[in-house]
Amino acid sequence: MKKQRDRARGMKANTGKKEELAGLPVAKNEEVVIDIIGMNHDGEGVGRAEGYTLFVAGALPGEQARVKVLKTKKQYGYAKLLELLQASPQRVAAPCPIYHQCGGCQLQHLSYTGQLEWKRQHVVDALERIGKLSVAKGEGNQTDSAPIKVLPTLGMSEPWRYRNKAQVPVGVTDGALVGGFYARSSHRIIDMETCLIQHESNDDVVARVKEIARRLGISAYDEESGQGLLRHVVVKVGFRTGEMMLVLVTNGDKIPRVNEWIEAIRNEIPAVVSICQNVNKRQTNVIFGDVTRVLWGSETIYDYIGDVKFAISARSFYQVNPVQTEALYGKTVEYAGLSGKETVIDAYCGIGTISLFLAQHAAKVYGVEIVPEAIEDARRNAELNSMENVTFEVGASEDVIPAWKEQGIEADVIVVDPPRKGCDPRLLDTILEMKPERVVYVSCNPSTLARDLRVLEDGGYRTVEVQPVDMFPHTVHVESVALLVRNGTIY
Repeated sequence: MKKQRDRARGMKANTGKKEELAGLPVAKNEEVVIDIIGMNHDGEGVGRAEGYTLFVAGALPGEQARVKVLKTKKQYGYAKLLELLQASPQRVAAPCPIYHQCGGCQLQHLSYTGQLEWKRQHVVDALERIGKLSVAKGEGNQTDSAPIKVLPTLGMSEPWRYRNKAQVPVGVTDGALVGGFYARSSHRIIDMETCLIQHESNDDVVARVKEIARRLGISAYDEESGQGLLRHVVVKVGFRTGEMMLVLVTNGDKIPRVNEWIEAIRNEIPAVVSICQNVNKRQTNVIFGDVTRVLWGSETIYDYIGDVKFAISARSFYQVNPVQTEALYGKTVEYAGLSGKETVIDAYCGIGTISLFLAQHAAKVYGVEIVPEAIEDARRNAELNSMENVTFEVGASEDVIPAWKEQGIEADVIVVDPPRKGCDPRLLDTILEMKPERVVYVSCNPSTLARDLRVLEDGGYRTVEVQPVDMFPHTVHVESVALLVRNGTIY
């Protein structure tokens, strides 16, 4: 009886859903012609069919397209692009041969100028819609009531081959070992020999490692069964130093024929100065496990951002686009307005990248980060650069910073660089209690940036300027740096 009741309820629910969708102007599998009026945060074109919203992958604003409806919901649906009846002047041919299969990039079909303009507008839309903030239409004078100036996106003169780190999943297709990137919205691996946003050296190492693995009969990991050895190939390259690190992520402690593997890599890829193994036996999407060991060579490689030298280990976080990182951090230092006398707190300091940039221009910098290994790296990097005016502490910013205040530490500037979820609400409260003259907010998510700026503005700050930075060309991601000053502060 229970099963019959459950089945009846399910039929009733499905009937209700059909009735709810029956009034829509389009139906699944129907073909319609629509105008594309915008693009959402995933890079999908936004069209209207008799007022009903359809998201269309691959479509650009200003285009007219014939599409096939794939899925409908009450407020919106998804459609497949069948034919362009009118193309955007910003449309270009994607140079990557697997662009339409791979999920790594989303915007190669949009001109680079178009990408930069869209990313700025994406930031503007988030500030206005989510933060309910006023954005200047022109330059304008900066007063307490002035709208926010959002500058044009800082792009790259050469927006290809910018990534210094490759994380390539390895799997089995038709019985053979393959390595590449996941197809869009799936975990099916598209075998790849070259990636146009990767440093050429990374491509070469990945290709050679796959060939060596096949030659030595190394098994590839199967997500469904949990069997097979090689899960990921991770390659890091120092843009300035040329040093390379290879990390083999394995589903087990022992690598068959490991000495032959190491010898082949050393002979065929002389730029590799570090070969590491990371062991991850868990059935998870997380790339790294807890155990990392050096198989051969150095524990770290080195690279520079500006004049600051950084040690990069197998697990340490390091910005993947060093060229744009220098632009991003340069803007952070500019917004901090340092004269050499200030005390600066860097929340979410990571391995100390922003902290060490700031320390070149400040009297004292305090960095806090919840990940102990990152703080170890930060201290090592400070020592590497002989910077003694930096102090790093492990803990949550919202706990450590109030403790610093009790010790008499007052910040002239607080810099935050949170993860995509934005700042912890307690940290925002702490900033408002500390009352620094300036807050510099480095963001990787326009939505949470807008939300947090609203909180800070309501607490007595005004957002003067936001600088979008294109850290990841040809993808939908955009970084931003925002300058806030305390109300009444002269800027």
